[in-house]
Amino acid sequence: MPADTQHYLDAMQRFAADLVAIRRDIHHHPELGFAENRTSDLVAERLEAWGFQVERGIGKTGLVGQLRCGDGPKRLGLRADMDALPIEERTGLPHSSCHPGVMHACGHDGHTAMLLGAARYLAQTRRFNGTLNLIFQPAEENFGGARRMLDEGLFERYPCDSVFAMHNMPGYPTGKLVFRDGAMMASSDYVTVTVTGVGGHGSSPHHGRDSVVAAASIVMALQTLVSRNVSPFDLGVVTVGAIHGGAASNVIPEKVTLEISVRAMSAEVRALLEQRIKELIDGQSRSFGVQAEVEYRRGYPVLINTPRETQFARETALALLGPDEVIEQGAGRSGSEDFAYMLEECPGSYLFIGNGTGKSTPMLHNPRYDFNDEVLVRGAAYWACLTERFLA
Repeated sequence: MPADTQHYLDAMQRFAADLVAIRRDIHHHPELGFAENRTSDLVAERLEAWGFQVERGIGKTGLVGQLRCGDGPKRLGLRADMDALPIEERTGLPHSSCHPGVMHACGHDGHTAMLLGAARYLAQTRRFNGTLNLIFQPAEENFGGARRMLDEGLFERYPCDSVFAMHNMPGYPTGKLVFRDGAMMASSDYVTVTVTGVGGHGSSPHHGRDSVVAAASIVMALQTLVSRNVSPFDLGVVTVGAIHGGAASNVIPEKVTLEISVRAMSAEVRALLEQRIKELIDGQSRSFGVQAEVEYRRGYPVLINTPRETQFARETALALLGPDEVIEQGAGRSGSEDFAYMLEECPGSYLFIGNGTGKSTPMLHNPRYDFNDEVLVRGAAYWACLTERFLA
């Protein structure tokens, strides 16, 4: 590790036991999106004790901690998410969830703890010149907490020249930092299709209009959308995740409902898939003499890292850890992340930190997942180093 940055890691190592305690406390008391009241209390109490100015209630349970040093004009935003998932935990760990059916299966407990570690160090040292805005966001998991914070004036109240976020990622070696220029995470859209035919007796299908057969044809036709409409060099995903219809083998149901997930790594592919899905469903339904109602709901946009900020974030990692601990241009991911909304309004970058590899390291959203505490020191040190370099 470069000698001139080792002090960040040494400083965070002195906080290590406290970081682990915070992380496990949050893990033990998980809270779903827009209900992170206890977590927000914990974060606010820590920040205020360290001298941050704290404003709560931005995006219901979101908050911002601000620390100003000197008279520098630059303004930096760092974001961590706080919400848990509606999953029954099966880790069997002493700090496992005390709330049935709710757990931190995505590592937001670790993200919050890492940013708090950096906050503690930066409040003690105050070796920067400018304004630091720490954004603790609610409801990242499918509820759009970032969008709500923005709608309630996040960047008007706390302007940022750049904003950054970090997410742990199983499958990468523990603590390795991963960067990517451009599209890092996919958009996520959701479609509900209601196919309405004419119900009847299973023995006399010619008297009805079979919604099941029509829906089945739609499902199979959807499988050609990406392979025959999207360039092989672009990413698109169309998944039919649920089919609801019918209750008996000898009854042709009047209605069948399909639930579809759509993902893309560019705005162009996203728009193309929406157009073609609607056209395909219309054509298929007409061919079977049934009606199809399509409810198309746009979710998170494509997360696009801006080049200058990503290069700065990458150079910070190289300065802190050296080239062996950095993946300078990693692969994009077909998962989605509502930090994309913040990047639509402010330049910035989103990076991964490895949570470990091997069969003993469950992937995200798994009931046996747990954030790797070995990552805490490095993640907090990275945020501290990036802040002092950005607000030099």
